[in-house]
Parts: sequence; C-alpha cells; structure tokens
Amino acid sequence: MRSSIKTATMLVCLCSLMAATSRAGDGVQVMVTNDGTEDILVTVYDMNAGPQQTVLQATRINGFTSVPISAVRDANGEANLAWIATTADAGSRKCGHGNASGITVDSSLSVHADSSCSA
Repeated sequence: MRSSIKTATMLVCLCSLMAATSRAGDGVQVMVTNDGTEDILVTVYDMNAGPQQTVLQATRINGFTSVPISAVRDANGEANLAWIATTADAGSRKCGHGNASGITVDSSLSVHADSSCSA
C-alpha cells in the first residue's frame, strides 16, 4: 500500500514538473511570409532572447511563401523580432529590413526586399 502511494505521489510530481516545463518553454509561433513575387534570403532575429538570437538565418523563401518559426515570449506573452532580407537574384539586388513588436501567437510576419541596398 505504501509503495503504491509513493509511486502515485511521484507520478503526480513528475507530471506537474513536465507540465510547468512545457508551459515555460512555449514560444510564440510565427509564420514569416515573403509578401512579394521574387525569391528572397531572410534572416530573423529574436529580440526577446538575451542576447538576441538568430531564429532564421539566410533562408530562401520563395514568392508568397511562408516559413514557420518560434520566438521567445516577453512579459506580455508577445514576440519582438527584427529581420533583414535580400533578393536571391544577385543580378538585381534589392534589400529590406524591419522590426515587429507585439507579435501574438499564430501571427504572420511579412518580409520583403524591394528597396535599394545601401553600400
């Protein structure tokens, strides 16, 4: 009888610990979407991670295609991201960059490379 109670208690503690760890590790799921027709190379930085962390590095995203990422939540449960993009075609190089804060779960982050690149 005692061993059954010990086993049950240990299982309850283990399940509680696993659930707490799972909740703490949950990030904000975001779809990074190329909002143009040209293929681009995109790098996304998680500004909530300390220090900032690259969550997508020079990844090719075809026109009007999305790539899923997970970012760290801030105190409000939101992600804060920065991104840079360049066209995949080196012959007609264009660039883009931006910051997005207050991103909630299952949101989309639109990225593009439609400006001239600074030297």
